[in-house]
Amino acid sequence: MGLDEYRHAIDLTPYPRPALLSEEEKSEACDKLLRFLLREKGMIAAFSATYQKKRELIREAMSERPPLPIPPDILALQDSLFWTESVERDIVTPDSLTFGAYDIALWEGDITRLGVDAIVNSGNSSLVGCLIPGHNCIDNLIHSAAGMQLRADCRRIISALGHEEECGNARVTRAYNLPATFVFHTVGPRVGRELKDEHRAELRSCYISCLDLAEELRLKTIAFCCIGTGVFNFPSDAAAEIATGAVINWKLRRGYPVKVIFNTFNPADTAIYRTILGMM
Repeated sequence: MGLDEYRHAIDLTPYPRPALLSEEEKSEACDKLLRFLLREKGMIAAFSATYQKKRELIREAMSERPPLPIPPDILALQDSLFWTESVERDIVTPDSLTFGAYDIALWEGDITRLGVDAIVNSGNSSLVGCLIPGHNCIDNLIHSAAGMQLRADCRRIISALGHEEECGNARVTRAYNLPATFVFHTVGPRVGRELKDEHRAELRSCYISCLDLAEELRLKTIAFCCIGTGVFNFPSDAAAEIATGAVINWKLRRGYPVKVIFNTFNPADTAIYRTILGMM
C-alpha cells in the first residue's frame, strides 16, 4: 500500500509553530497538561513535585494513553510547551553538519533535535508508539517529544491499512512539535539467537522504503536512526553495513539528491559508522 492509499487519513500540511513560552508559562502549561492526563486515569496531579518530575509523569501518561480525541485547549497547551522545549534543546540543522561522499553525514546525539525534512523512527508493528511508561527506546522518545497527535495519526494509518504494519515498509506523519517536518515510521526485523538472511533483507527494505518515500515527497534531507538495533536485537555492526550499503546503492541507482544523516546515540555505534564511512 503506497502513500496515496492512506494519505486521505492524515494531514501532511506544515504544522504551525506556536509562540514560545516563558518559564512561568511553561510551568503553568505543564500543570494543566498533567492535570488533564492524570484526570483521564482517575488520578490527582502531584503539584508539589518539581518541574522535571511533572514532565516525567506527563511522558509516562502519554506512553499509556490510547489515541483518544484531545480537547483543543489541551492540544494548544501541549504544543506550546513541547515546541518551546524543542527550541530549548538546541535545534541541529543540516547546515551545521559535514556531508562527505554520496552526501552522507554522521551525527551522534538526540534525533529529536534534528531540524531536517524527515527523521526515521524505528517502531513496532502496532505503529502507535511504545506503550511502556518511561521506556528509553527511540520510539518512545520521538512520540513523547512530538505530541499526542503522532499516536493518533499512526492509528489512522493502521486503520487505513486494515492490519498491523509489516517489516520493511515506511509510513509518514507530520512531526508536530519536533523541529523535523515529518516522521517516517518503519518496523525492523526482530532478531532471535541467529541473524538470518531474511532479517538482513527486511532491514535493507526499511532503508530503501524510507528513501523511496523521501523521493516521493521531494525531500532534501532525511535522518536515519540505527533501525532495529535496540530491543529488536539486530547486531550493530551488521546493521550499519546494511544501512550504508542500502543508502549508497539506492543513490547510485535512483540519482535523487537527498542528503542522508546517520544518527547514532552512543560512541560505540558512532565508531562503527565512522569506520565504514571512512572507507568510502
